[in-house]
Formats: sequence, structure tokens, C-alpha cells
Amino acid sequence: MSNIPGDLKYAATHEWVRQEGGDIVTVGISDFAQEQLGDVVFVELPEVGTNVEAGDPIAVVESVKAASDIYSPVTGEVIEVNPVLEDAPETVNEDSYDYGWFFKIRQTQGGDLEELMDAESYQDQCEE
Repeated sequence: MSNIPGDLKYAATHEWVRQEGGDIVTVGISDFAQEQLGDVVFVELPEVGTNVEAGDPIAVVESVKAASDIYSPVTGEVIEVNPVLEDAPETVNEDSYDYGWFFKIRQTQGGDLEELMDAESYQDQCEE
């Protein structure tokens, strides 16, 4: 079964969110999502400074099986992207929650995190 940390929030589209303090969050894809994708071979990340609305496509992950859009789970501005993924996209498969994160966003709209699932709800979705 997939690893679903209890300290994160989850979008129905399989992105996870970690609150870093204040209005900063880190975003990546879940262990379940990377398992479904298979071997990740390329990640297209957003530009730093990009403004995004919750639910907007913001990045792309390509695997040996498919290419999938990554959606922003929150509204805000991209303040950092993970440079490791440019040269080592397989990091998403190896460690999707720590070294395989995608980007950080400074939230500009409160309430987005309340719309996301907790680990138990996300687990239930994955089992359906």
C-alpha cells in the first residue's frame, strides 16, 4: 500500500501540500500517484514568480507510461522550484515526499488548505 503521511493535506488530483510556516507551502505528488505513473523521466516545473489559482495546471510530469498535469492545490505565487528534478526526475519515484517535491508557493488566499483532504480521506479515495 502507498505511503500517505498524516501530516500532509491532499488534493483529489494526487498532489500533496506541506505547510512550511506562515503562508508558505511545499507541493509534490503522492506516493500513490508516482506508483501509478511508473518511472518518471521528465518534470516540467513552473517559473518562479508565476501566479496561480487553486486547481490550475502548473507543471507536467512525464513517465514511461504517460504525461500528467500537476495542479496547484492552493492560490498564490511560486517562490521556489526543486532544482534536483531537472537532472534527476526519478527522485519523484525514490522519495516523493522529501527530496522529490515540485515547488513552493506563497499563498495569497486563505482557506485553500481547508478544501484539501486529510490522510485518511485521501487513503479512502485511493482505495476506491
